[in-house]
Amino acid sequence: MVFCINLARVVFAPLIEPIRATTGASDATLGLLATMVWAGSALPRLPTGVLLTRISRAKVIFGSGVVLTIGTTFTALAFDPTLLLVGAFTMGIASGVYLTAANTLVSELFPERPGRALGQHGVAAQLAAVGAPALISFVLIVGTWRTALQGIAVAAGLVTVAFTIIARRSRLPDAGSEDRDLLGAARAQWHIIVTSVATIGVAGLVWNGLFNFYVTYATSVGLTPGRGRTLLLLAFGAGVPAFYVSGRLADRLPSIPYLLTMLAAFTGCVLVLPSLTGFWSLAAFSVVVGYVIHSIFPAVDAYLLGSLPDRHRASAYATYGAGMMLLQAPGSALVGRLLDAGVTFPTLLRGMGIALLVVLVAMVSLHRNGRLPSAARA
Repeated sequence: MVFCINLARVVFAPLIEPIRATTGASDATLGLLATMVWAGSALPRLPTGVLLTRISRAKVIFGSGVVLTIGTTFTALAFDPTLLLVGAFTMGIASGVYLTAANTLVSELFPERPGRALGQHGVAAQLAAVGAPALISFVLIVGTWRTALQGIAVAAGLVTVAFTIIARRSRLPDAGSEDRDLLGAARAQWHIIVTSVATIGVAGLVWNGLFNFYVTYATSVGLTPGRGRTLLLLAFGAGVPAFYVSGRLADRLPSIPYLLTMLAAFTGCVLVLPSLTGFWSLAAFSVVVGYVIHSIFPAVDAYLLGSLPDRHRASAYATYGAGMMLLQAPGSALVGRLLDAGVTFPTLLRGMGIALLVVLVAMVSLHRNGRLPSAARA
């Protein structure tokens, strides 16, 4: 299921140029299209947290699969640009609902090693991101961008049915039975929630804007769209071992130093990108930045879900997810608008790198003063 969910979240990155060719849309419009998916992923996270105080994780996951199937079908059939944006938003809603419920369930299924389990779940998600450029390239040979969305809709329907059958035959944990107060959980755990949002929020915003326009950036430095999609494939491909390794490291290393190290590495990557030219240097960069940014995600999830008590887990995680995604979602729209306004990629990247550096310095200072929590409150 997470393969289909994440494929729907990232599919517009390799589809931006085909959609531009058939619709003549501007960078701002295309950036908004990608942003609608992430905005849709952000907005239902708090409501999903409320749902999880009343409904089982499995039922909420089933609902997310139904929404994804319907939303992707609608988007594939839409011809009006406004309806296309509505469809992308609906696809995003499905991912927000799913990830809030499923990550919580995964951590409860494997309480002894949440980082490892969440890392494996992330690997499955990342395989979709890795496969997206190649899958889209193949689909564009035999069909159009609508064909790609139709295929996702069919796959989403099938895996939703499969998940439902398996869940009904399985004995699932009831660790969240005491989690009945979302606001109370948010108030009790706000220290670790704010720390997590600060760690990944601005980094996610930068990454969101970067990967959705990565092919466009590649063409701006003289590469072909095909080579640009290859670079995107390398960046997402590096995320597969990143989720696997980082999930295990998150179970073994001190949480805050590890997170700050990854954030520092990502900041350095963004600052160095404008100085790189040529396919091979950008290929090496793609591998490094892909590994670093995707190492942050399982580390933050393990930091939160591995230490939150049962009575707060889903509610606090939903609160974190809403804050984190609301920061990330505008990334593509922001980059698109700035490009339309005449801002060059080098200037844009240096500005984003400086913003990350400010966040990093602030968090390192707070950590040295002992003001960042190493775990949730018991």
